[in-house]
Amino acid sequence: MVAELEKILYDDGGGFRAAYINDIGGLWHFHPEYELVLNIKSNGTRIVGDSVELFDQYDMVLIAGNIPHCWNYYRQNNSLPDKHGIVVNFKLESIGESLLSQHEMHSLKELLGEADRGIVFSVEDSRKAEKFLVQMINNKGIDKMIDFLNIIKILCASEKRAYLCSENYKLAFDERGNKRMSDVYTYIRENYFKAISLEKIAKIAKMSPFAFSRYFKKNCGAGFIEYLNRVRTNKACYLLRETEYPVHDIATECGFASISNFNKQFRKTEGISPRDFRAQFK
Repeated sequence: MVAELEKILYDDGGGFRAAYINDIGGLWHFHPEYELVLNIKSNGTRIVGDSVELFDQYDMVLIAGNIPHCWNYYRQNNSLPDKHGIVVNFKLESIGESLLSQHEMHSLKELLGEADRGIVFSVEDSRKAEKFLVQMINNKGIDKMIDFLNIIKILCASEKRAYLCSENYKLAFDERGNKRMSDVYTYIRENYFKAISLEKIAKIAKMSPFAFSRYFKKNCGAGFIEYLNRVRTNKACYLLRETEYPVHDIATECGFASISNFNKQFRKTEGISPRDFRAQFK
């Protein structure tokens, strides 16, 4: 399964699109436009490039064009609330290189450069931006552009933003490389709860285990086992926080071979035991 190219439609013929999110997510895709996503009522696992993280309400990220991404929402009763998020898409050419080259636009140019690795913003920044994001959906013309610039002002002034993708993450622009990593990420995302050997995942990539190990670390910035454990631990964090399932059952459901291995990997990632992690939300 390859990351699918999504065509962004602009209803008003302009270069800036804002809309509520009502879909169930899960599609691994990419597009040439920049994307700003604010999750208002949803939570789950966010995958951007080689970044796999839990997200919660008022999670806001900015992604440059052509970075594969998807949101796996955790649904109650197999449903999601209406208008559970807002997405803004815009083209770089809609801003224009001549405008970006101006001294006053230096912070915006830096922000767009950082977006090549994906950026996550604080809840505080997200709440500040929400008003203008909602207005962007309803406004047109110059009012819509003013809302967009107010959002950009908040993003540029943010002091708590952080990168999503690892420093070593490279966009695989050649079709074969992009397909290989997309197939690997998709297989892990859909099968993390099963035993996945190095030999098995290397076959997915059509490589030898030794060559795959080097290739994966070069492109992902982490070893295959480390990455797989990160995916499993993120899911475990959600289940510990949102359910009353026994810790042993959570370990099994997330693909850990034993409770001792689960505790070890969880401590390595989160710094505390699974039980202590759950106690924080009681």
